[in-house]
Amino acid sequence: MQHQSTISYVIVATLETANPREKTQAATNIVAAWRANHYTELGRTPPPDRPARPAKPSLLPPRSLPRRRITAGSAGRVALLDAIAHIELNATDLALDMASRFVGQNLPRAFYNDWLCVADDKSHHFLMLSDRLAQLGAAYGDLPAHDGLWQAAHATKHDLLARLAIAPLALGARGLDVTPAMIE
Repeated sequence: MQHQSTISYVIVATLETANPREKTQAATNIVAAWRANHYTELGRTPPPDRPARPAKPSLLPPRSLPRRRITAGSAGRVALLDAIAHIELNATDLALDMASRFVGQNLPRAFYNDWLCVADDKSHHFLMLSDRLAQLGAAYGDLPAHDGLWQAAHATKHDLLARLAIAPLALGARGLDVTPAMIE
């Protein structure tokens, strides 16, 4: 049995939480406890192959997703915010996975600190987007999404360098290409 006071144990418990709000709130709590030095040991609790997901959104292959109409109207804003919320929830899971998957590789504490800070930021972003969706009469998951990030994460789960190259640098950077259109 894994010790419940290790950071990897609580991260894995969070990754196994399907409710997005509970997951992201737990992530912020983990990071606050980490910063307060409540976790002195990394532990070795292995993360799941895939994080738990809510029943919605429906996950489709990227090519099967209907094209989102991002417009200035309410429906267009909901489509944009829902898509970004999906990215932020997946980024929270990915950052938590990074902070727990490679604990056996003798990495410096700063590596875990950095990924936990990313999880904290992404969790806050998800919660803000979720609140804004609620103000617009919608909820995260109302629209279908794709699972491309986790397909790439799964393919690189045994290789730290591949994971660092593919998930945050290649797939995450793709989002930067559309940032000007999102701002507009």
